[in-house]
Amino acid sequence: MLRRNLMLAVALGATLLSGAAYAADPVSIVYIPKNTGNPYFDSIIKGFEDGCKTLGCEFTTVAPASAEATSQIPFVTAQIQRGVNVVAISPNSPDALNQVFDRARAKGTIILSVNSDMPGNETHRDAAILPVDFTKTGPSQVELLGKQIGYEGEIAILSATTDAPDQNVWIAAMKETLEKDPKYAKMKLVTIAYGDDDPQKSTTETEALLANYPNLKGIISPTTVGVAAAAQVVETAKKADKVKVVGLGTPNQMRRFIENGTVEAFQLWSPYNQGLLAANFAVGVKNGTIKNEAGTVFEVPGLGKVTVEKDSVIKTQADLTTFDKTNIADFNF
Repeated sequence: MLRRNLMLAVALGATLLSGAAYAADPVSIVYIPKNTGNPYFDSIIKGFEDGCKTLGCEFTTVAPASAEATSQIPFVTAQIQRGVNVVAISPNSPDALNQVFDRARAKGTIILSVNSDMPGNETHRDAAILPVDFTKTGPSQVELLGKQIGYEGEIAILSATTDAPDQNVWIAAMKETLEKDPKYAKMKLVTIAYGDDDPQKSTTETEALLANYPNLKGIISPTTVGVAAAAQVVETAKKADKVKVVGLGTPNQMRRFIENGTVEAFQLWSPYNQGLLAANFAVGVKNGTIKNEAGTVFEVPGLGKVTVEKDSVIKTQADLTTFDKTNIADFNF
């Protein structure tokens, strides 16, 4: 009897030790941006890296070469097979990834949509880490351009891909603002061009806008690749006094255009904070210290208190930041 009890105790001890070791295993996170070669996502990656250094989680990042709707599917599939705990992704499509996300979640993998959500398909991810209230982005961009062109004249939009969920939400809000707000009644949207978040294609599309619309007064490009390309084309064409460029860009990317007067102002948020927030949220949910439900409040070092909102949406800041000559020197990302 004594020997049997001793054997049971040893077995139980081994089980407890095994469980403790498992609980102590670091949370593994992979971040999949829309595509490679986009400096905007480098800042998000840096936020993940710094967060995981503090939290002790394992972090890797992989991405497709292009931002096509289905280009991320094999990358998510590979991470499921690898057994990663958390897949954070900036989706190229609102619905193309639904099935692969469902398979991942069935195996216990947490799916976080970062920087953009999946409108109409939120049930296929666990939470969305967003920079701001995206309902404000479109109207803010229209107002920023309107102020510069006297709220009158032809304007165009240079977007990323036709399937980009974040871009399409913002563009829909821009169109609604232009159509329904009498303040913008004299601003006419003549076309929407798509540069596919590719520098060369964005450049070509901007050149076509200038050639096809000689009376163009402004371009809104709510993508970091597009706004930099548009600014470069306008600068080269020496048309900064005739065609105003606004959009969403990073300070380091747009600094020269602000300083030389090609661009008066543009907007964004802190991409870095999204990575930092996502890392803290993912580890907290995986370890059981953060509940993924509306109303949950948790602390993120450097960001303060953060609240989980309806549909598990979490935002890093309340409003967009506007960058111009008065403040761009204060930012480095």
